[in-house]
Amino acid sequence: MGVRDRAVERWAEHLWGDYLVSAVVAGTHAGVTRWWHRGDFLAWIDSSQRTDLYAAAAGVTSAIGGLSAIAISLYSAANGERLRAVRRQQQHSLRRSWRSLLQGTALACLLLLASLAVDRDQDPLSARFVFEYAMVFAVCRFARLVWLFDSVMRISDADLAEPAAVAPPARDPDWVRRRGGSSSS
Repeated sequence: MGVRDRAVERWAEHLWGDYLVSAVVAGTHAGVTRWWHRGDFLAWIDSSQRTDLYAAAAGVTSAIGGLSAIAISLYSAANGERLRAVRRQQQHSLRRSWRSLLQGTALACLLLLASLAVDRDQDPLSARFVFEYAMVFAVCRFARLVWLFDSVMRISDADLAEPAAVAPPARDPDWVRRRGGSSSS
């Protein structure tokens, strides 16, 4: 196993890392803007524009959350031999990962809506940093969603790539004749 594979495996196992990365990014940006009064790009726009941005971000995040639910249903519908083996062996970690993706989307939407609710002129409560945390967190979770969905589909595709492993259905040559005869009655 290469360095990249080990890093990806460690990242996949530690779901709490998304919270930490988001806190470090948003916290560092908040600290830089407080101490050096530089880089506060959301303070440059007025409150109505910020709240429009928060609402749009909440809408996009919840739409992507809906796509996560679709991805889970696709995963559930896939039924190859390899995928069944993965489900049997890794059912706890897969369920934990899918659940965390949905919960993460809900948390990000909740934080975005909270930012929308408390942002006022001059943003005295620093709702813009809550917004930044929510967006960084959502990006981390979306990256995890894409990785997990790709991994599951790769396994499912491997099942489809070997048609010899599964016997094709037997074809009845008289089916067409019988079907045609039954429709004329």
